[in-house]
Amino acid sequence: MIEEGALALRARMDAGDLTAEALMAETLDRIAARNGAINAIVALRDRDTLMAEARAADAQPAKGWLHGIPVAVKDLADVAGLRTTMGSPLFADAAPAAADGVVAARMRDAGAIFIGKTNTPEFGLGSHSINPVYGATRNPYDTTRSAGGSSGGAGAALAAGLVAVADGSDMMGSLRNPAAWNNVYGMRPSWGRVPSDPVGDCFLHMLATNGPMARTPRDLAALLDTLSAPDPRLPFAQTHAPCLPQIGGDMTGLRCAWLGDWGGALPFEDGILDLCIEALATFEQLGAQVTPVAGPFDRDALWRAWITLRSWAVAGNLAALHDDPSKRGMLKDTAIWEVARGLAMSAMEVHAASVIRSDWFRAAITVFDAYDVLVLPSAQMWPFDVTLDWPRAIAGQGMDTYHRWMEVVIAASLIGLPVVNVPAGFGGPHDLPMGIQLIGRPGSDARLLQIADAWHQATDWPAQRRPALVM
Repeated sequence: MIEEGALALRARMDAGDLTAEALMAETLDRIAARNGAINAIVALRDRDTLMAEARAADAQPAKGWLHGIPVAVKDLADVAGLRTTMGSPLFADAAPAAADGVVAARMRDAGAIFIGKTNTPEFGLGSHSINPVYGATRNPYDTTRSAGGSSGGAGAALAAGLVAVADGSDMMGSLRNPAAWNNVYGMRPSWGRVPSDPVGDCFLHMLATNGPMARTPRDLAALLDTLSAPDPRLPFAQTHAPCLPQIGGDMTGLRCAWLGDWGGALPFEDGILDLCIEALATFEQLGAQVTPVAGPFDRDALWRAWITLRSWAVAGNLAALHDDPSKRGMLKDTAIWEVARGLAMSAMEVHAASVIRSDWFRAAITVFDAYDVLVLPSAQMWPFDVTLDWPRAIAGQGMDTYHRWMEVVIAASLIGLPVVNVPAGFGGPHDLPMGIQLIGRPGSDARLLQIADAWHQATDWPAQRRPALVM
């Protein structure tokens, strides 16, 4: 049942063909049978308690489209009654959260039943969901490989049919890389569309955002709509028209700029670019116009701006832990390195990075005068060995930081553009999934979801190729 998606489940429940109790029982049975191989769901709640909550949901009128549907929340977000460990041993024994964060509160208001958490790397740093609290999440298509991250637990849980829809978050591709590697959809919304928790600074660090993951674009749109209402406690709040009612249409006349390897600047493992080009041939068959375009901005300038603003943001989040000698030793090496970089920066270095970001935003808007969508692969590598901490090279080119191998995602992240990862097929030496990023101008979230839905109707990769453990 769960492979049908959350909206399909809702329709069956509304028709009286499915109960929340039956769905919960199937969900927990699947987790018992499959999660041990992939470690996607963590902090699973007690079965008897969850079954009681499902029966209570059956006895009540539906609160919303998620009413009675089991959901697991990324372990960076608070859920009342559950620990938020963030994958860190510093919080492995933390007290359960007293209240829901914004993401959980909105899903709970729509009727979701929270069964536990989805795994993530420590503090969400890096695109490989491994941490000392819960261990590594493995790819359902090959359990010797990574599921990506930082929303790797969510992506693997969706692919394995453990949940019907999932939340995630994205600073540096964390809704896109794991979606690509798990053959599902992931969306980084326009920056500011989905509010963060109203704590700490809410003006300076405009890089990360929460967003949805799903096996269909319609579920993606439904969850985005649930998460999107502005929060009056945050600046830059905007009201957006719901995306789900706008789903439909086709790709006729769609102008796509294929940016490929950014004019030869970005290394890729063999087969990725070819697979993406093959996918874009299907775009053309569906009526789109695909034009190869050179990288529209200097790659090195983008990277300098990115690592400056990212390290500054990470330092802002973790400096208090880093400054405490008793806690610093419990941070992973890459977190210590990132915080140290941020703490060493001058205000003018940050300003210079923001100027580059501003220049890139203006250049990108000019590109959108000629094209509707910018297209890039969602990752530069196929899913790598799950025992690695991070890849040291791509196609023989050394990586000088723990996150340089994810560079293909920063063009959108740096300036807050909306992006949808759509599954592109399978390839590489291990026949594993890959995806492509569809990047739109600010506020074009609904249009991107329309395009993704047209692609899904033509391909439906999640249904075409399910992991062996699901068969």
